[in-house]
Amino acid sequence: MGEPSPDSARAPDRIATYKAEIQRNTAELTERFRAGAPVAELIHERTGFIDRLLTEAWHLDLGRHAPNIALVAVGGYGRGELLPHSDIDLLILLDESGTATADLPYQQELSEFLHFLWDIGLKPGHSVRTAIECADEARADQTVITNLLEARVLAGSEALWRAVEQQLAPDRMWPTAVFFEAKLAEQRVRYAKFHNTAYNLEPNVKEGPGGLRDIQLIGWIIRRHSNARGLHELVVHGWLTDAEYLELKESQEFLWRIRFALHTLTGRCEDRLLFDYQRELAGLFGYGGETANEVVERFMQDYFRTVTGVERLNELLLQLFNEAVLHREEEPAPAPVNAHFQVVNDYLEAVHPQVFREHPLALLEVFLLLQKNSALEGIRAATIRLIRQHIYLIDDAFRSDAEACRLFMAILRQPGGITHQLRRMNRYGVLAAYLPEFGQVVGRMQYDLFHVYTVDEHTLFVVRNLRRFALEEFRQENPLCYELFQLVDKPELLYIAALMHDIAKGSGGDHSEVGEKIAEEFCRRHQIGPRETHLVKWLVRNHLVMSMTAQRKDLSDPEVIHEFARIVRNQNTLNHLYLLTVADIRATNPSLWNSWKGALLAELYTSTSWTLRRGLDTPPDYAEQIAAAKDEAQALLQRFGLAEDTVAAVWENIGDDYFLRFLPEEIAWHTTSIAACRPEHLPLVLLRPESLRGSAEVFIYDRNRDFLFAQSTAVLDQLGLTVLDAKIIASRQGFALLSFNVLEQSGAAPEGLFRLTHICDRLKQVLSGGSAPPPPVSRLAARQIRHFTVPTQVFFHDDPQHRFSVLELIATDRPGLLSKVGQAFMKAGIRLHNAKISTIGSRAEDIFFVTDRQDRPLAEESDRKALRRTLIEFVGDH
Repeated sequence: MGEPSPDSARAPDRIATYKAEIQRNTAELTERFRAGAPVAELIHERTGFIDRLLTEAWHLDLGRHAPNIALVAVGGYGRGELLPHSDIDLLILLDESGTATADLPYQQELSEFLHFLWDIGLKPGHSVRTAIECADEARADQTVITNLLEARVLAGSEALWRAVEQQLAPDRMWPTAVFFEAKLAEQRVRYAKFHNTAYNLEPNVKEGPGGLRDIQLIGWIIRRHSNARGLHELVVHGWLTDAEYLELKESQEFLWRIRFALHTLTGRCEDRLLFDYQRELAGLFGYGGETANEVVERFMQDYFRTVTGVERLNELLLQLFNEAVLHREEEPAPAPVNAHFQVVNDYLEAVHPQVFREHPLALLEVFLLLQKNSALEGIRAATIRLIRQHIYLIDDAFRSDAEACRLFMAILRQPGGITHQLRRMNRYGVLAAYLPEFGQVVGRMQYDLFHVYTVDEHTLFVVRNLRRFALEEFRQENPLCYELFQLVDKPELLYIAALMHDIAKGSGGDHSEVGEKIAEEFCRRHQIGPRETHLVKWLVRNHLVMSMTAQRKDLSDPEVIHEFARIVRNQNTLNHLYLLTVADIRATNPSLWNSWKGALLAELYTSTSWTLRRGLDTPPDYAEQIAAAKDEAQALLQRFGLAEDTVAAVWENIGDDYFLRFLPEEIAWHTTSIAACRPEHLPLVLLRPESLRGSAEVFIYDRNRDFLFAQSTAVLDQLGLTVLDAKIIASRQGFALLSFNVLEQSGAAPEGLFRLTHICDRLKQVLSGGSAPPPPVSRLAARQIRHFTVPTQVFFHDDPQHRFSVLELIATDRPGLLSKVGQAFMKAGIRLHNAKISTIGSRAEDIFFVTDRQDRPLAEESDRKALRRTLIEFVGDH
């Protein structure tokens, strides 16, 4: 075959031939992957195939320039880790007769070669440099030298690459210690992008904590230090034991399999384990379960346990390297701590390798010593390895040992360091060994959009939140929690309840009931007294009751508060439950907690405290509370200068129920606004960005008519506002008062004059159109929602006062849902009085307090069935 011209080198038939070869190779590797071929073998073969393809194309286009130029594989390609759609990282290396930016005698051929790679479907990431330019770039940027560490010459001049290698030597640039610190800083930045946790709902298999990048980083550092190639050389050089090497290789293969599957499923270089693929991957890898969600959860539990292991080995190796290489010469003499441990360079170390075998209780003692010596940085790498190797000693006899129990309780009773040590114990596997039930939830996720952490990570976040309530520096996060924590005599009881509250997730029964039994056994084993045991058991069994009451019931109803107070029984239990509830919600999802939820829980806490002080035998006095609300509102209105007869004129058209459902300062604001509004200026639309309920309030006063609720919620939804609560009051003269508590989707209150004005103007524009159907909501639903559809269900519950029918709607949350509900109510002849809106991930769990047109509850089953059918017609599974 003669030398091709630039035109013939890119002839359509040649492009088609190469593209077909690539597609054939991809299809063959995909088929073998699905048949169970080892993924390492497939990655190696893909690399070899691309090597041959590039070498052939290079020789056709640039072969005659071989003495002056070289084609070098760098980065992941240089390392030999190519997956079906990986980027092809290349270095075009020039001799010193020209520079990368100068006109080259083979400029046209080089350009044609790179274009050809794109034409055949590859994605080359390339740089064109001389040896000197390579050295200059590498000296200035550690990512460049990292990319060059695993380079391979594919074609052209080997001598050119040897010249580069000489320039890159550690004695010329990036000595081992400096390179190590740079890579460590890079890892910290990378971890921060993922909130310093591997436990994300849609983790990144490559870049996330514990992912493939953690394994690669180990290789780069060791290679820079000792020119080692491949993970097995970590064993040869004494960095890893055989067991650790096997764990690391198995983890790498598992992550490679996931990444390979992602490439084949998506047809692109995809490293994110999105919801779109989790279910399909779980099936592909042969996971089973009783439900579709359980299949995914088992697969993801294996994933999270794998990346946790990689994180642990990454930490171990980096610390070992730091100790053995960087600080060997400056290592001081060990300082004894006790018979089992000593301190070296501010790290705790076992005095000899047999410490844990001879004294198994030292497996707990080591963490207690770290707590008591806050100046210590951590545990020496060799001792971490010993802990891992001796975890098998934590058996039933160990767990029942009185001294082991004393040590564990001592950890929970320390004034500081509790969260740090529990996290460390979890990372090293000690916590799962000591509490086997906790071991069952390590790495366990829940396949939904609500719980963004695994159960073990969530649990430790709850403990962390409780600890923060005790600290002055975090007082402003939740002042009430800070004040109440000071009243807690035994904080360790809260920590135990936190450790136990979700420990039975996935056990097959009600996790609160099963968790209560596990908590009881824990308390018995750890010699906790009967009264304290009862409190811990109660907290575990009832840890959801406060959040459910606050978010799903009408807190303006005195009977609701009285019933909750009867459940709690006393102020001490209420204090503990409130602290645990706030800590739990804040640890479930970073975006879940907002000022609205904080205000709801604080309102429930305050009202319940007042009820407990009055006495549980004293029934709620509605008349007393209505009178008190009127008196407080009247006092505010007098300060505003509103005449008594003006106030009376507004209030005489509003029923007493209004004064139970609104706070005095809300009543004063509404009254002032209504009194100043002339009928021809309706609808009245006002918005205040801050209220005592921790949200913005949208207030609407208009003639009562069809579609009022549906129109209002459609506009609010289209504007991107989240409706948290809605109250609707019909006056005696045909008017309606609507109050919506809203926040932006970010959880913040709307702000800025333009934003606030736009909300009011748009509402007024739509409501001024009369009883026209509401405008459609065209806002797109989140991508993840389609993977978590919720069957539409409608339930009816009794109202203790028989004022309303309480309707519970469960459905997939989506734009326009509330507006559809309003339309269904209108069609069915239903009057809405109050709404509690709750969204849990993709699941809407909304409560509506409704009556018929004559303000009577729906007593007849036929009426309830008709309403259920209408709701499903409007909001069913579309």
